[in-house]
Amino acid sequence: MSVKVRIAINIPENSSKAFIVPDLKVLNDFSVSDKELQYLHKKLENDPKKKFFVLNRLDQLVFVILTDEAKSLPLVKEDLRRHGAAIIKQVKEESLTSLALFDLASSPAFILALAEGVILGSYSFNKYKTNAKPETDIEVMLVSPDVTGCKLSALANVCESVFLARDLVNEPVGHLNAEQLGEVAVNLGNKLGIKTEVFNKKKIESLKMGGLLAVNKGSIDPPTFTTMEWRPDNALNEKPYVLVGKGVVFDTGGINLKTVPGSLDTMKCDMSGAASVLGAMSAIAINNVPLYVVGLIPATDNRPGGNAIVPGDILKMHSGTTVEIINTDAEGRLILADALSFSKHYNPELVIDLATLTGSAAMAIGEHGIVAMGTADEAIKEELARIGDEVCERVVWFPFWDDYDAAIKSEVADIKNLGGREGGAITAGKFLSRFVDAPWIHLDIAGPAYLSAESNYRGIGGTGTGVRLLYAFLEYIAEHYKCNNNKEVC
Repeated sequence: MSVKVRIAINIPENSSKAFIVPDLKVLNDFSVSDKELQYLHKKLENDPKKKFFVLNRLDQLVFVILTDEAKSLPLVKEDLRRHGAAIIKQVKEESLTSLALFDLASSPAFILALAEGVILGSYSFNKYKTNAKPETDIEVMLVSPDVTGCKLSALANVCESVFLARDLVNEPVGHLNAEQLGEVAVNLGNKLGIKTEVFNKKKIESLKMGGLLAVNKGSIDPPTFTTMEWRPDNALNEKPYVLVGKGVVFDTGGINLKTVPGSLDTMKCDMSGAASVLGAMSAIAINNVPLYVVGLIPATDNRPGGNAIVPGDILKMHSGTTVEIINTDAEGRLILADALSFSKHYNPELVIDLATLTGSAAMAIGEHGIVAMGTADEAIKEELARIGDEVCERVVWFPFWDDYDAAIKSEVADIKNLGGREGGAITAGKFLSRFVDAPWIHLDIAGPAYLSAESNYRGIGGTGTGVRLLYAFLEYIAEHYKCNNNKEVC
């Protein structure tokens, strides 16, 4: 099933409808009967905090959403996204094919948030179900004088890029190994005009990427290292923004095999960082964001076969740094380290990496936010956090004190790949910091990247976390450049 969105004025009579209203009174002019209004008022009297109502007319559904003036704009928008997901779920269950969204609150931000929830909530991954019920396409029409077709198209493009990331995360490793992930990147680059190159194992060896090669030693499938460059003619920046995504297509833990019951079941999601980078590059390119942006994706599976690395091994990384292996299940930081070191080739303005890196991050804040740390300026961190609140991919800044450095000190090498149990997400970040010189932000998406139970518009399985955050952040950066160049007040 696909949701097709467009701006509309004339709405077919049998379409289901969703109204965003500041007050129930405004519904008098929109074919809501007196009896229905009485029903809504009674519901509101019984529960004054209720903001979402459904009228079932058998051949169509009518949804009414009251805005909440007591909440901040980001929270209202998130409520609307979640209402959008609830709406599309009911529309699908009733096998309806037409839905109109009405902005009666005169707020383009509100109606776009509702549309975003509808689109994102429509996602499903039924590729391997042989008896899946065919789903019909649903036409979604926006009725708002303040939303342009361009704005709606840009939103739909971002949502499609989220779907790309979700599809990749949901693919089993039997259908998406490192080489196949590289092929996805090449095809995407050819489609959208992103200069893309996939390094094979021989090239990776010539670059002396000791971390990526070491993690790959237990696998029969070769590793890949993918570079993607989006540099439009109107790019506003000379020094690129570099996005790095962890691409462990399946993580067994290596010789330190994962032993917690159920811990292996979802490990196809350990390439969620790579998927988010691909999704972000897609959104940036398809919406023609005028920035020079680079995506880097080191990819391999982590298995205990062949000459798999073992605790006590010492690696020499791309940067020349030596690393003592303490635990082979701390492999993501090894492949990211080589990618971060390689990013110096671009002399970047800012480097952002995304990874399902540590269970510590998930244990700390669960599925509701992204653990972040790094060396970027505080102003950049504040903007990323603000934008995270706007799109509800919230960022929680962890401390990055020098005190944590001692945890990764090695007696036999420059550093070791694992600290103690305490502060595990931070010491993983400290490890990565040894391989990057540019301003840098590390985003540990271990909590929200993959969900085992359905969660509103995020769905179940891969969520595509990071795509909307990175896109909105880079769009903000582009606007910031424009303001500075034009001496405007923004």
